[in-house]
Amino acid sequence: MSDILLTIDGKEVHAKPETTVLDAARSAGIFIPTLCHHEKLEPYGGCRLCTVEVESRGRINYVASCLFPVERNLVVRTRTEKVDKIRKVILELLLAHAPDSPQLVALAEEYGAKADRFDKESSFCVLCGLCVRYCAEVKKKNAIAFVDQGPKREINFIPEIASKECWNCKECFPLCPTSYLQAAYLLTEALAFPASLKSESGSR
Repeated sequence: MSDILLTIDGKEVHAKPETTVLDAARSAGIFIPTLCHHEKLEPYGGCRLCTVEVESRGRINYVASCLFPVERNLVVRTRTEKVDKIRKVILELLLAHAPDSPQLVALAEEYGAKADRFDKESSFCVLCGLCVRYCAEVKKKNAIAFVDQGPKREINFIPEIASKECWNCKECFPLCPTSYLQAAYLLTEALAFPASLKSESGSR
């Protein structure tokens, strides 16, 4: 099947059918920020930070580029006034949860986002789902899961599985854009291995 020709930020880009706009942009050296995307994982579209403006058949929409497939003659704009405003608000919401995340701080500076716009909800987790999905899709262990729904949603290690699988793995740690994952693991470790922790503290 022949390549699809689209335009991204005024640049003609050739992409294979079923390629996402995000991947097409990256192949052309065009940067689109992401938090929940990883090349080894299925597209998720959770953070919406990769939102772009697309124009097709005279209609303009705002879509998550990590999910939106390329189309013939599609026009994509990655930095417009509205796109930047969308990303700014998203970043300000995320900063309320993880104000010290280096990745978020750097992006906030780029988009003029303020860390104190919304009331602090310092959970240190932005629900990007990278750890949950990596453990399920790549490691096939399901040692981490989402808990609850809506505003109460969070991630937690499953102690029975984590105590067996996570000790020598920790491959999800570098994926986390905040410090929450490490903190959650230490909490699970304290619950799953209380005896070993007591012996360690006693030997100090």
